[in-house]
Amino acid sequence: MTILNWPADLPAPERNTWRSTPQEARQKRQSDAGPQGYRRRFSSVAKTVNLSVILKRQQKAVFDTFFERDTRHGIIKFWMPDPTTDGWALLTSTGSPLLTDDGTPMLLAARWLCQFGEELPVETIQGVEFRKTFSITVLP
Repeated sequence: MTILNWPADLPAPERNTWRSTPQEARQKRQSDAGPQGYRRRFSSVAKTVNLSVILKRQQKAVFDTFFERDTRHGIIKFWMPDPTTDGWALLTSTGSPLLTDDGTPMLLAARWLCQFGEELPVETIQGVEFRKTFSITVLP
């Protein structure tokens, strides 16, 4: 089965609504006295990312088609560029961007295997643009 890709013509998520939370991977241990103890519940941990995107009318149609038809209302997994890494400049230890021979900055590439999370897309209108707020589950 081929895994879908996040539509390339959709914008990066907004920074001011970004919230990332790891899945609880600990199991409390019962103890008669002393501080609470924990052990690992499982070895691979997913994370939930709440985010929003601001879309023009055409981008809204792309998003809606991707969510409703392509992912079947959020049940199909997809690859999404990691907004915290993908497209950012690769830096030296002094903080300067690494450049190719022609002077172009080298960019990092990373992607997540995701599916839509518990918070399904909510749409609000801002002037002539649309804000879609939703959560994704980033799979380990």
